[in-house]
Amino acid sequence: MFIVHRLGFLTPSSPFRLLSLRTHFLSLKTEELTQVRSIVFEVFDSFELHRLRMPATGWEGSSASFNYIGRSILSRRREQVYSMDAAGSHDVELDAFQKKVAERFLNLSAAGNDDLLSISWVRKLLDEFLCCQEEFRVILFNNSSIVGKSSADRLMEEFFERSVKALDVCNAIRDGIQQIRQWQKILEIVLCALDNNQRSLSEGQFRRAQKALMDLAISLLDEKDSGTAVARRNRSFGSNNGSPKERHRRSDHSRSLSWSVSRSWSAAKQLQAIGNNLTAPRANEIVATNGLAMAFFTMSSVLLFVMWALVAAIPCQGRGLHVHFSIPRQYMWAAPMLSLHERILEESKKRERRNSCGLLEEVHQIERCARFMNEMVDSVQFPLTEEKEREARQRVQELGLVFKAVKEGLDPLERQVREVFHRIVRSRTEGLCSFGRTDHDD
Repeated sequence: MFIVHRLGFLTPSSPFRLLSLRTHFLSLKTEELTQVRSIVFEVFDSFELHRLRMPATGWEGSSASFNYIGRSILSRRREQVYSMDAAGSHDVELDAFQKKVAERFLNLSAAGNDDLLSISWVRKLLDEFLCCQEEFRVILFNNSSIVGKSSADRLMEEFFERSVKALDVCNAIRDGIQQIRQWQKILEIVLCALDNNQRSLSEGQFRRAQKALMDLAISLLDEKDSGTAVARRNRSFGSNNGSPKERHRRSDHSRSLSWSVSRSWSAAKQLQAIGNNLTAPRANEIVATNGLAMAFFTMSSVLLFVMWALVAAIPCQGRGLHVHFSIPRQYMWAAPMLSLHERILEESKKRERRNSCGLLEEVHQIERCARFMNEMVDSVQFPLTEEKEREARQRVQELGLVFKAVKEGLDPLERQVREVFHRIVRSRTEGLCSFGRTDHDD
């Protein structure tokens, strides 16, 4: 904008130069140059008005006055540029958030059928959620002046309310992980009974393995029933840490962070509560919130999907996958998220998964290996033939791989679920404090 810069140094001795610039800018077409042209017109009009008010001999004595006109126009231009830069930075931040969410779900949807819903995939999902949560938190604090307005204030309240409901889901998932850990211990008993390092497998070893496998089958069956009927104690991640006074203070910040859930509590109903009234913002809401409505909708959808995927994968009370995701296709992350939703639903409809207590790949492998081992143990006759002993050792080896995957994956998974729980609590508490609220406002 060299030409615009030069306008600040025009003198009254250059009226014809100004007229020449005015004529030249009449031919400009682009948006940016149109803005420059309007500035030139404004300078020219100011110059004409100033000339008409001056006496005929005033050209030579009014250099300071004309310089003032040029400087005032330049000052206004700089203010406009600063305003445009600030608005542009805000838009860039919101667009970047949408793009990052889309990239993360594209990455998750790239998983093959064998990796989908495995412990490693669920951990990856939780990692992506934590990243989205942090980026969203930064957006809220960078736009605190907008969040404080009534239009965005309602959206913030709804989001924090959904977050609180997600905490109970985290507790239920943690309890489901504990249940898988119990199955892991039973698998260890079977592996110890049928130790592949021994030269031969005796009848006593098979009896010990058979008893453990029977316990595992009963536990798996009970867990399937508990999906709709049985409730159990569901300790909060934060309930065992700190003094009673500290625990009481923390409970004040998260109403439904109770250490247990009621007998009527259902993961399916909780998911429906999280997704209740979750719809894409209208154009007037987007304008009123300066685009923040889209960010709230995006993060709420991510929260709902992650909680739904956890309930689908991990055994928990009142499991159910009938949650409707209403996401307009124009959102960049809609396609990969809806694709994952469809793939998980298709997985749940498979014959071998239809009555499963959880879609987690490792849970499926536990059920599968337990079934094969039971069939083998029931049909075995002594003394063992070489073929039967070879088959038994192969089954034990497969069971050992499943045991190893569960043992190595459960602890990191539980830590991540705990981190999600605490991050949600911390973000909500920070939000309530930063935007001048108390828990009594809920």
